[in-house]
Amino acid sequence: MANRMWGGRFGEKPDEILEEINASIDFDRALYAQDIAGSKAHVSMLAKQGIIGAEDADKIARGLDTILSEIEGGKFKFTRALEDIHTHVEARLAELIGPAAGRLHTARSRNDQVATDTRLYVRDAIDRLDKALAGLQHALAEKALAHAATVMPGFTHLQTAQPVTFGHHLLAYVEMLARDRGRLADARKRLNESPLGAAALAGTSFPIDRDMTAKALGFDRPAANSLDAVSDRDFALETLAAAAIAAVHLSRFAEEIVIWASPSFGLVKLSDRFTTGSSIMPQKRNPDAAELVRAKPGRIVGALVQLLIVMKGLPLAYAKDMQEDKEGLFDALSTLALMIAATEGIVRDLETDEKRMKAAAGEGYSTATDLADFLVQKLAMPFREAHEITGKIVSHAAANEKPLHRLSLAEMQGIDKRIPQDALSVLSVARSVASRTSYGGTAPKNVRAAARKWLKRLGK
Repeated sequence: MANRMWGGRFGEKPDEILEEINASIDFDRALYAQDIAGSKAHVSMLAKQGIIGAEDADKIARGLDTILSEIEGGKFKFTRALEDIHTHVEARLAELIGPAAGRLHTARSRNDQVATDTRLYVRDAIDRLDKALAGLQHALAEKALAHAATVMPGFTHLQTAQPVTFGHHLLAYVEMLARDRGRLADARKRLNESPLGAAALAGTSFPIDRDMTAKALGFDRPAANSLDAVSDRDFALETLAAAAIAAVHLSRFAEEIVIWASPSFGLVKLSDRFTTGSSIMPQKRNPDAAELVRAKPGRIVGALVQLLIVMKGLPLAYAKDMQEDKEGLFDALSTLALMIAATEGIVRDLETDEKRMKAAAGEGYSTATDLADFLVQKLAMPFREAHEITGKIVSHAAANEKPLHRLSLAEMQGIDKRIPQDALSVLSVARSVASRTSYGGTAPKNVRAAARKWLKRLGK
């Protein structure tokens, strides 16, 4: 019982199963750097406020530095006999400096301590994720610029719809990732309030300076309500929600890579660096990296749902249920980081089969809308009428197993005699993409401008 923060009230040792379910050191050891940073800020404030002596504060600070170096150097001994990272640090501090270590926990609780640690951890993770997402955006924008005029099929319902450019398609994901970064930035802004000093739930009677500790830890301000400070996990939920949406975006891209790389599509190729083989089929080249990116969002979405379920019925303030906030959170953030890295690797690795892309872009009567638009513009025809006439032309082409651009003018005029000769000129895929010059459209000049704008904005 000697190292237990709460041992004085209890006369018997906890049951073995209680120790097993109560221990969190297996996962909350990840908070060691944040825990030590919080403790150093706290002890510095205690000394400045005259709550503890300067000599003890110096001993504590030096001891915390020693513990940090021990953990980072792999020399620190973790044991499940000490339930969490806070207990480990304080117990080791006592071994290093003696009774002065007991002054560290003055005017704080593990409730505000863990809330502070976890906010710091999530804030650091958001910063790393933002940098990684920016790197992925850069890779996509570079590839988009190189393929601004590479024609490929655009799909709806996974059916050929209209020709687009590969660069335009890639820039769609750059936009998605920008929103992901925005959501993470919003979450970071809201989480950046310090719970430290809220103590267990009611604040403290010690004359602490919460503004000082908040500033020392890079927070914008102290959390305004002590009950909310220790019981809030909105910051984790919001970050998980943003992470889940980002993971879904990456999964959608991964699914497209899997489809495009299949021999049936043959639009892109991945090298040996991002594919694997089969143990029985020598010819196979499996896009395993993309498939795993496609699969991993389940872990992140699961972590979000799990924490929502934990929090949904908790009265204020802290309850031990909230210990369940960390495993899923930590795993989700590291999983997303791995997904981003793998996706960037795939983007930089993939090669396009431009000939196959262009051929596929012309399949499925993809320029039918161009013909309908032409009839509207040339003959001042209502679009619905033009749509119907074009549909009949497509039906005729399908019945005769011809692509649209192989139809003769006579065949088209057999459906509607008003169709002029220059209608044939709008049926090529190159002309189709070049004509889509509206803001946000797929015209190569639009794509080049957008890609260059993003590369400039990303600053690399």
